[in-house]
Amino acid sequence: MRSFMLEVWGELACFTRPEFKVERFSYPLITPSAARGIFDAIYLDFDPQSKKSLMYWQVERIEVLRPVRYISLMRNEVKEKASLRNIQAWMKDPASLEPLYADATRDETGQDTRGRTQRQTMALKDVRYRLSAHAVLYREDPALRQKIEHSFERRARAGQCIYQPYLGCREFTGYFRLAESGEEARPVDYNEKIGWMLYDVYNLSRPGSPLRTDKGEKPRISLFEAEVVKGVLLVPPYDSEQVKKGVG
Repeated sequence: MRSFMLEVWGELACFTRPEFKVERFSYPLITPSAARGIFDAIYLDFDPQSKKSLMYWQVERIEVLRPVRYISLMRNEVKEKASLRNIQAWMKDPASLEPLYADATRDETGQDTRGRTQRQTMALKDVRYRLSAHAVLYREDPALRQKIEHSFERRARAGQCIYQPYLGCREFTGYFRLAESGEEARPVDYNEKIGWMLYDVYNLSRPGSPLRTDKGEKPRISLFEAEVVKGVLLVPPYDSEQVKKGVG
């Protein structure tokens, strides 16, 4: 079992705390689920028949390489998006096309369901992390493990990804490179007891859709008590008692 390190950075990031329902307020550093998503963006193996993932990335360690800096943003967010069903219907009957009015505020019934809404965002500025993770297979297979590890290393070294990684929000682009052990970059001198932190939003103990986005994949929130010591956050395994999981 090999562990891989990624150095990840970006101009802006927002890892929203779930206790803030409307306004976005970021954790002071990347969450394990967001870190897992970056590894998923580079390589994730799944069964070609069932389309279920054969593995997941277990984040082990998060190192903060730049000081934590917040920035306050006021953003316009759209309230709706085109659904797959509507797009398929428009393809069959172009005359039925109904555009989405991004700047509209009310629909024909007078309900405020369309258009944009202004929301305050407390984001992070100029972030850089070093993430360590290893692949956990739902059914251990030496040949499959070798394929996963070699494929991930090759793709990460070449800067290849399935989709562009992002830092909490899709519009906050994340960049990455494969980090080598023994590199000189050291974590910043940063200590904080964060308290309960989001671990993941899906049940990682069983196979799911490749990117955990299908309709049958129900959310299952998990939390853990996070503490950053000298710029390092140690992440417990998903099956650890330290990770508190919701019912589902």
